[in-house]
Amino acid sequence: MNSVSGKNWEEIKINLRLFNKLKTENNLPSIINKLILSRNFDEEEIYNIENNIELINPFLKTKDFEHVFKTLKKNIKNKEKIIIIGDYDVDGLVSTSLFIKFLKILDYPFNFYIPDRLTDGYGASLNLIKKILKKKPKLVVMLDCGSNSRDSVDLLNLNKIDTIIIDHHEVYEPYPVTKNFINPKKKCDYRNYSYFCSSALTYYLIDFYFKKENLTNTFKKNLIYVLLATVCDVMPLRYLNRVLAKSVLQNQKYFSDYVFRKILSISKKKHSLNIEDFAFLIGPIINSTGRIGDPNKAINLLISSDNEVIEKLTNELFFLNEKRKKIEENILKKINFSKSNFKNKDVIFLTLNSIHEGLIGIIASKIKDYFEKPCIIFTESGNNLKGSARSTENFNIGHLIKDGINKNIIKKGGGHNLAAGLLIEKNKLNQLKNFILTSYAKKIKNSFTKEYIAKISLSSINQNFFNDLSLMGPFGSNNQDPVFLIENVKVIKPKIIKNKFLSCILQSRQGKSVFAMSFNFINSEITNYLINYKKEIKILAQIKQNNWNNKKTIQLNILDVAI
Repeated sequence: MNSVSGKNWEEIKINLRLFNKLKTENNLPSIINKLILSRNFDEEEIYNIENNIELINPFLKTKDFEHVFKTLKKNIKNKEKIIIIGDYDVDGLVSTSLFIKFLKILDYPFNFYIPDRLTDGYGASLNLIKKILKKKPKLVVMLDCGSNSRDSVDLLNLNKIDTIIIDHHEVYEPYPVTKNFINPKKKCDYRNYSYFCSSALTYYLIDFYFKKENLTNTFKKNLIYVLLATVCDVMPLRYLNRVLAKSVLQNQKYFSDYVFRKILSISKKKHSLNIEDFAFLIGPIINSTGRIGDPNKAINLLISSDNEVIEKLTNELFFLNEKRKKIEENILKKINFSKSNFKNKDVIFLTLNSIHEGLIGIIASKIKDYFEKPCIIFTESGNNLKGSARSTENFNIGHLIKDGINKNIIKKGGGHNLAAGLLIEKNKLNQLKNFILTSYAKKIKNSFTKEYIAKISLSSINQNFFNDLSLMGPFGSNNQDPVFLIENVKVIKPKIIKNKFLSCILQSRQGKSVFAMSFNFINSEITNYLINYKKEIKILAQIKQNNWNNKKTIQLNILDVAI
């Protein structure tokens, strides 16, 4: 079934024998069993649907963690100067704040440096390390960066300075010369934990330290920040990440945090935290400092225990994010999403020379979400082009950036499965496009097919059905909200909200009505049909629960339209 946005939608197919076997083994609703099979949940994940599992540290016998612990303990015992380098996105900021909180618990002095996106570039660059050498540290801790900073680590080694790297980005050989290197993407005995972000790895390293030293602490309360980083870095909400998400969301009083409460208050939200709040409210506010502001303010907010400081910084970040959203809206208005060259390309490339380079990633993400295709946005950076890539789950953009560097197409870059940054010479843009499009054609057979879990009627959508679906939650990357096909509905009372979203009523032939929202771009074909098409249509949608002023109602989030 083809949609107005150019996608081909098909119902997910499952093995009926396995489906019937699963039904006899549990008392779960049929739709849950279908989701279990389509997502290949293992036995522990199935058990966790109706039961809570204790969140454990899986690295207590891991050599890399042991090496880092010993190096860290040695430097702390000798009262050496430690400098932390973090990335300027949410994962890097949270990782840095966790490490600072750890040092504060030990009453140990801390120094940190978050690179400036424009002057320092990404991560532990050689120029940045030369600056840091002037501060005469004995240990440099690289968080959410450093995996491919071989020259930087060599310079530190030359100056007899220890290096610790805790990272989750794609890494290529030869590795940096340090025994203190935690990254599940390298060749190691814990590669099955590659779904962790750097904040999770940092948390488990700190927990490792406390357990080894038999120190009592309340550091577990910081798991709410680990979940924030996990969601914002679009890590899979599967396995231990799903255990983490369930634990935090089900025990919010234990994990209550003034920063989160203040952000909810400013945003006039009066409900318990959910995954959407992490992804679309709190994350962007924290992330705004790394895009168009000073990321040090985010660190100071995350590590502060002074409510007055938290209130001041939260207000500053909130208004900075509002500024970011207005700039982003103006950029998106100038992009014609109905252009055929977008629809007919497997990977979308766009050069926007007049925008702040801190925004190209979020623009790439918006375009990727709409077209469900990998997208790379470029902007000029001196004699080069700086690019930010966002990809779909079936196409590992991090691996491709690594290959492009090896082939001398890309000057430098790095990332993971779904997101990456890169720098190329201007005259190599076409070469890069051909390289990526060729790679995509080899790996992806049908780039336009999307799947929905089942076809349902509008009358079947109610609170009980939503409660059944919620058993599979929390939903996120690699465990998304299921998509349903709903046929023979008319759109009633479409309304544009804040020139960004569309609300409407969907009505069936039998008279059943359900409130719906569309977060697709206003100038998209989807919005055009929702506003102007007066006949019956087919809707591809997710079922959500709207919590407004503590009143819960069921609504549909429209992803696509077919006629």
